[in-house]
Amino acid sequence: EPKPKAASGEGGAGGAGGESGWSRIVTVPADFEVDTETRRLGTVGFYSKLKGYGFIEMKDKGLVPEDRIFVQWRSIKSEDRFPFLTKDLEVEFVVAKWTGSGPKGEVTLRANEVTMPGGAPVRLQDAIDAEKKVFIGSQDMRYSGTLKFYNARYGYGYITVDPKFVEADSNVPGDLRVERSEVNAGGQNPAAMQDIKVEFGIWKTSRDVPKAYNVTLAGGEPLTLQNLENRQAVGAQMYRGEVSMWSWQSGWGFIKPEPSVSLPADVQEKLKQQTEDAKKRAEQRGKTGSDEELLYVRRDDVLPGVRLQKGMQVMFQLYVDDKGVGASQVQAI
Repeated sequence: EPKPKAASGEGGAGGAGGESGWSRIVTVPADFEVDTETRRLGTVGFYSKLKGYGFIEMKDKGLVPEDRIFVQWRSIKSEDRFPFLTKDLEVEFVVAKWTGSGPKGEVTLRANEVTMPGGAPVRLQDAIDAEKKVFIGSQDMRYSGTLKFYNARYGYGYITVDPKFVEADSNVPGDLRVERSEVNAGGQNPAAMQDIKVEFGIWKTSRDVPKAYNVTLAGGEPLTLQNLENRQAVGAQMYRGEVSMWSWQSGWGFIKPEPSVSLPADVQEKLKQQTEDAKKRAEQRGKTGSDEELLYVRRDDVLPGVRLQKGMQVMFQLYVDDKGVGASQVQAI
């Protein structure tokens, strides 16, 4: 019988070493049997907020190799602006099998639907910040400015603070760096952004460097795609299609709806217009545009544990926004 072994590495958490050995993900045979329905209890043994992953020590012993299981921020049900866990926190979850997209197709076990014991969402950030962070003004003080850019790939951006705050307080700098963990995207992974009016607090690092805190839209609304692009879900119906293109590095791609799929008339019209606009933009750049009607998909709209690949058959829901039509809740068939 094949024995569990260390994964070759993915998502910054594979292999040995790291935080006293905590970064090693153990693989299991593809036919490893696991109950994916029963909710389990465990204690967080290690979690890196910066890297967005950690490990949970299982209360029920003998169910998974080494009695610990990997957890990533996407699998945490949280009310924090960026989901995370802390060492020694007791949590509840289900065990899920996850197959990597690499040539080896390694199978690992992960904690999914992670909550507090009893099912309540994880909510830690405000209380921890109040205890550990030093603020300019106070934790509830809000400033305004313009988010010049936010790089979703590297997880940082810069804000130009409105002059009235800089003139009124010499401690307030004209420009502030913002990290991913302080972009309030309603528990989602923040998307790339540019030239957006925002409000925020200011905290100081241990080296006395001011940085932006809890960045939101004006009025306190989170920087979600729904708010930024006026996204509206098109019902709860699931549709079928095939991944036409997927860029793992950039985290976006396209899905071609199955020919037999009948989309709502208004959605079909918006998709047609989206395709025509894309073709015109391509021709303006001296390229040949396509008449193929494709749905846009982002990594954040793909369910945890699903690794898209070209040609993969998927199910999804629809949404419309300022840019056109996209796919959400994407899952493999």
